[in-house]
Amino acid sequence: MVSTPRHVRSFADLSDDEVGGVALAWRERSRVARGAGFPYMHALLNEGREAGASLPHSHTQLAWLKEEPPAVLAEEHGGDCSVCRHLEAELESDERLILERDGLVLLAAYGGRLPYELLIAPRDHTEGSAFESELLAPALALVSESLRRLRALEGPAPVNAWLHDRGHWHLEVLPRLTVFAGIELGAGIYVNSLAPEDAAAALGEGGS
Repeated sequence: MVSTPRHVRSFADLSDDEVGGVALAWRERSRVARGAGFPYMHALLNEGREAGASLPHSHTQLAWLKEEPPAVLAEEHGGDCSVCRHLEAELESDERLILERDGLVLLAAYGGRLPYELLIAPRDHTEGSAFESELLAPALALVSESLRRLRALEGPAPVNAWLHDRGHWHLEVLPRLTVFAGIELGAGIYVNSLAPEDAAAALGEGGS
């Protein structure tokens, strides 16, 4: 799904209105998908060849799925909300918080797999679908802003981002500044050379 008719290469270059257009398109297509018998929509951004992008023009993709994917199923279900617990701890420590805006929190991911991995989530608990939430467009705007801040620090970088739309929905942003090798792919042990606290400090300064 093309993000804008303007020729831009990065989601970071979208205007607020264009980001709002992406959110609207996601919402409308998710309704069509549900009506066609696909209850779960996996929304994602691949940017840059190293991140699997198929086009240089900024675009997002929507995968219509018959059931939730394994990565979503693996997240804690039932009982206390794991996202709420995580946000409460992060906001209390304030070490990895980059900013709060419009009822959303932008964090440097605790134990991120690669440098500058980010988490964007509504501050307050939500059970509704992100595709129907008024916070979807502001959340995507935070993706765009975080990529602009990252570009100011590191230059253009390939990136993957995706939406987990179950329970307390959230967006994960994974810049591809380094590559996964045998330890990550074979053992599931991720070697990240940048502490998330340092990433949060750098990205926070990038918006000041």
